[in-house]
Amino acid sequence: MDDQQLLRYSRHILLDQIGIEGQQSILSSHALLIGAGGLGSPAALYLASAGIGRLTLVDDDEVDLTNLQRQILHTTERVGQPKVSSGKQALQQINPDVDVIALKERLAGSRLEELVQAADIVLDCSDNFATRHAINQACVKLKKPLVSGAAISFDGQISVFDARDETSPCYACLFPPGEQFEEVLCSTMGVFAPLVGIIGTMQAAEALKLAMGLGKSLAGRLLLLDAQNMEWTQIKITRNAACPVCGKNHAA
Repeated sequence: MDDQQLLRYSRHILLDQIGIEGQQSILSSHALLIGAGGLGSPAALYLASAGIGRLTLVDDDEVDLTNLQRQILHTTERVGQPKVSSGKQALQQINPDVDVIALKERLAGSRLEELVQAADIVLDCSDNFATRHAINQACVKLKKPLVSGAAISFDGQISVFDARDETSPCYACLFPPGEQFEEVLCSTMGVFAPLVGIIGTMQAAEALKLAMGLGKSLAGRLLLLDAQNMEWTQIKITRNAACPVCGKNHAA
């Protein structure tokens, strides 16, 4: 780190648990963040401000006026722009040292695996089960840690699925891909603006901890937030031996 970086990240470096070594780990890390909306906005902002070395931001949507109630990465002036372009502009204004790769794509198949393979940490900030399952499958196959968040109405959830640990469950252990779950969209149900900020910020925190190997991650635990009453519930998750993605009979 040069003098400017030492000054920029001094409040991290002052923490005994982080120090220069931990901050250097952040600077050397590459995060893949899928979804530049409500969850992706705070997650990306905190990753950039904390000094993540490279941030690949992926989203195939454009900024809409209805997004601005909660998607703090974007501004009124950038309505109509691709979210990844708007996001890159915001992130570089906060920290020009971060290498932001903006990809206006809907990821699937080999392209998704290519980007997951290149990253150290993956953050799922998407808004639908199909994408979440595809991301999870790629992370299990390539043994990449996944930080998964979701939010709708006043309800949020967050967990970490770490395929590097053979005992850690994956997203499909929690939500089996063969089962039917109601797909609820904020465009029809609505979402409380600060809720996505809370969950997205926690995703950034978990990603930074993974980058540094710091503390205990949320692997094996699902946190549920009822933001209307501001109550948290923790549920333990165990690996499902019969899981079609990470189970012993379905090893990658």
